[in-house]
Order: sequence, then structure tokens, then C-alpha cells
Amino acid sequence: MIVKEIQAKTILSNSQVYPYVINPYVGCQHNCTYCYARFMKRFTGHKEPWGQFVDVKINAAELLEKALVRKKPATVWISGVCDPYQPLEKSYALTRSCLVLLAQQDWPVVVQTRSPLVLRDMDVLSRGKRFEVGMSITTADDRIRQKFEPGAPAIEERLSALENLHKAGIKTYAMIAPILPGAEDLPELLADKIDYVITDRMNYNHADWVYEKYGLQDKKSDAYFEQTEKILGAAFSKLGIPKRY
Repeated sequence: MIVKEIQAKTILSNSQVYPYVINPYVGCQHNCTYCYARFMKRFTGHKEPWGQFVDVKINAAELLEKALVRKKPATVWISGVCDPYQPLEKSYALTRSCLVLLAQQDWPVVVQTRSPLVLRDMDVLSRGKRFEVGMSITTADDRIRQKFEPGAPAIEERLSALENLHKAGIKTYAMIAPILPGAEDLPELLADKIDYVITDRMNYNHADWVYEKYGLQDKKSDAYFEQTEKILGAAFSKLGIPKRY
């Protein structure tokens, strides 16, 4: 893993998903096989394979403090093209520093991660009046997780993190995206842990080799995704958990 500390020029960027996005890091140690963020290499100039480099924006909090004075408050997504709680966050705490500033200014925030490290910041997340935390959980089968997300935390750890956040009164959601084999068993596991759910099919080509290697090609068809989304939709509806898009 090539880790480089950099001085970023901006930190609070416009987003097509939410009004703003914060990415404290360039690159991601989790290296999920399907990750759409691999396109970032076209703009960053990295020659290393995705998942083998991370640039650390060590001036993230300084930049954000200045940006919050200039910009009109709106929802901030943390984060879009990296996991804000990848292992390096444990020592650099850039995500935490940004959350502290956003909580102080009462900005709405949507955190998205795969890591139980988010529990470290429950004190800050609880202070944010309009904060919510989402956990990306793509399958209920940890054997499938190991095939597609070998560098990411185990499914059980993510479910436990969601439960702890939810019990603490923090608004939580699950991001079942992309839908992987075994996702149909998630509704029961997520009951009483989330306020809403988001689902999305696999529409990236990076993980094709994984499907082929493990004989899962039939789990990448339109029919599979359509059927699984129907199953998920019905199950979450029965549990009273709204599905967002």
C-alpha cells in the first residue's frame, strides 16, 4: 500500500447525489472488486492499481473550516469515492475532524461506510442534529463478501455497528448496493437496526472475473437483479422499513 500525505486544494465539493461531498482520502484500502470509484485514476494520475494507493488529505479540516463560512448549508455526503473509515482513518482521524466541524455548524450529514470504525465517533455523530449513518452491506453471506470485498470488514461486524448506532438514537440506513448473491437474506438481519434502506443492482464491469471464477454468472443477469429487488422490496415493506432510491 502506497500512502502519501498531500495538501488538497478543496474538500467540500459539489455532488450529483447530495449537494456536497467530502472525500478525506484519494483511493481506498478496502479495494472492493466492483468499485465504481476506479474511474478516479483517470483524474488523479496514479499508475498503481486501484486499492494499492491512498492519498491522505492532511489539510482536510483546515479547508473545510474555511468552506463552511463561505457556503450555504446543505447535506454533505461523506464520502463518494472512498470509504471515510478505511483503516488509515484510525490514525489520521480526518473524517472525525470534518464531522466535528459539521456538527458545530449544524450542517446535515450522510455518512456511508463499510467499517465498524465509525463507532469510534459515536460521540460526534450523536451531537449532529441532522446526522445519519449508512452501512454498505451487499450480501448476508460472508463467504460471498470474501470473494467480492476481501479487504473490507466482515458482514457481522457491519450489522453489529448498525445496531449500536441505531440503539444510540442515530438515524441509520443500509446501502445494499451492489446487490450480491445472498442479499435476499438481509431484511431479517437488518430489522430493528435501520430507518430505511437503499438498493441498487450490479452495473459495473470490474467484478466480472469474480463471477466467472466462482461460477456465479447467473447471478449477474437482469432477471436475477429484478427478482432479488422484488424480494427485498417486499420483505422490507413487511418489516415497515421504507426503501429509498
